[in-house]
Amino acid sequence: MITEELKKLYIAHTGHEPEQIDELPSSGSNRRYFRLIGSPTLIGVSGESVEENRAFLYMAEHFRQKGLPVPQVFIRSEDDIYYLQEDLGDSLLFNAIEKGRKTSVFGEEEKQLLRKTIRLLPAVQFAGADGMDFSYCYPQAEFNSRSILWDLNYFKYCFLKATGMDFQEDRLEDDFQKMADVLLRSSSATFMYRDFQSRNVMIKDGEPIEMNCHFCNSHYQFSVEELKKILAQAKKR
Repeated sequence: MITEELKKLYIAHTGHEPEQIDELPSSGSNRRYFRLIGSPTLIGVSGESVEENRAFLYMAEHFRQKGLPVPQVFIRSEDDIYYLQEDLGDSLLFNAIEKGRKTSVFGEEEKQLLRKTIRLLPAVQFAGADGMDFSYCYPQAEFNSRSILWDLNYFKYCFLKATGMDFQEDRLEDDFQKMADVLLRSSSATFMYRDFQSRNVMIKDGEPIEMNCHFCNSHYQFSVEELKKILAQAKKR
């Protein structure tokens, strides 16, 4: 069923059938990816969440208009469940810096890739926010108190408790609330890329390309001095 729908889109876009369709490994979501081999070779995507798909489709177009390196979407189904996008190959930043990750000694080529990638983050956050309709952001438009506490508790349950690290939960929750309060004091209309990590960056022709840009919100920021105060308060406890 999925491959048939993707094949229809491919024919509509190119005028001919793909030579072969191969499913790619999943990547931590319910979206399924397929490589449609032919001239050209494209990536087909099937996603159950229409809202999430529309967020990605909107942002892919918006970011490309701003000159940001994101995959191009060529065609979508009428219901926005299926779409075809640019095939960026198989080279992840995560794999490209494997030697440095394993040895903690990064070569110059690895450092250059990391520098290029880090430089893209403020471009996405600020240039990407220009003219953006934040109502498309998924799962919500604003990174509010609930969102902050979601992320902080993810750290608690998926790192602290998962590793068996000893901590005082009531004090940790107090610190979480203080951090949330500080974050909410100052808001700015910037785009927040919430999953910026090496598995979501692909390397094409030696340049990093941002992937997975659909989890986003308007962004809250705080100063170095405010962070120092939070750290000092935590040390006193």
